[in-house]
Parts: sequence; structure tokens; C-alpha cells
Amino acid sequence: MNEPPLHRPGPPKGYLCQRCGNCCRWPGFVRIDGPTIARVSAFLGITEQRLVAEYLDLLPSRTGLMLRSRPDHSCIFFDGTGCAIHPVKPQRCREFPNAWNFPGWREQCRAIEIDG
Repeated sequence: MNEPPLHRPGPPKGYLCQRCGNCCRWPGFVRIDGPTIARVSAFLGITEQRLVAEYLDLLPSRTGLMLRSRPDHSCIFFDGTGCAIHPVKPQRCREFPNAWNFPGWREQCRAIEIDG
């Protein structure tokens, strides 16, 4: 008697960002570290001190810095159609939705499912 083959799942699914910007409008904290501060300030052509003063806030835990949010919860660097610092955006932004996501993200995000 032959047994049916075992179901072996394929590689994990991944998602290809479509740059819809919906994750940039979601409330939350985007931590930014020293090397990213240096990259973003160089990209914008401003000093690190100016970047910290005008675009960053202290995390509520007081353990680091985060990108500032607007009153509508959107990221300070979201210009309505895209990310103004896309080539140098923080790791957390680059990893969404594959490395992390939030409850209900699938209803908001337009990323296309791909084989991982």
C-alpha cells in the first residue's frame, strides 16, 4: 500500500512593496540609530544636529530617537505620495512587511505576495 506523499510547504512567502505609503501613515514608532542619522542628514544636506532638532523625537521609553510623526500619525518624511528619504530610510521601514508588520496591515498595505 502506497502512502500519500507528505505535504512539504514551499519557501515562505514574501511581499514586494508597491510604495503605496500606507505604512507611512500608520501610528507607531520608527527608531533611528546613529549610522542612519548620519546617512539621512547627508542625504538631506543638513547637519546631524539639525536633523535631530527638526525631524526626530525621543522615544517614549527614553532609550533612543525616532522619526517624528505629524498630527495625523504620518511620518515626517512622507510627502503624500512617497518617502522623501527612500534611498536612506531606516531599517524598520525597509523591513516592512516582511520582517515585521502590525495588526490589520494586510487591509492597508498593497504589497504583492511573492515566493520567498
